[in-house]
Amino acid sequence: QVQLVESGGGLVQAGGSLRLSCAASGRTFRSYVMAWFRQAPGKEREFVAGISWSGTKTYYADSVKDRFTISRDNAKNTVYLQMNSLKPEDTAVYYCAADYALGIKSDYEEYDYWGQGTQVTVSS
Repeated sequence: QVQLVESGGGLVQAGGSLRLSCAASGRTFRSYVMAWFRQAPGKEREFVAGISWSGTKTYYADSVKDRFTISRDNAKNTVYLQMNSLKPEDTAVYYCAADYALGIKSDYEEYDYWGQGTQVTVSS
């Protein structure tokens, strides 16, 4: 069982930066692929970025590539999402998710555990 708690969301101007954190409970955190998803009002939940259990492999949605960076610290049971050059279209609730698997998947239905979400709002 893994419990996830996101933090770091907020209001930022276009071009600004935010760093999201996701703190996980449970001693098996290092066994999980971790990912960030987001959901804007009226839209489906979409994959943003994922990271392997070791942290050596990452995968990004095209819309955030070269702007966002996912990382993890297994000693702290925490995964991060550094978001730079933010755009108004990045506005959404951002969710942290965990998947007990070997590969990084972009389908939200594959993930076993979810956080409650944190709001990110980018003003133009």
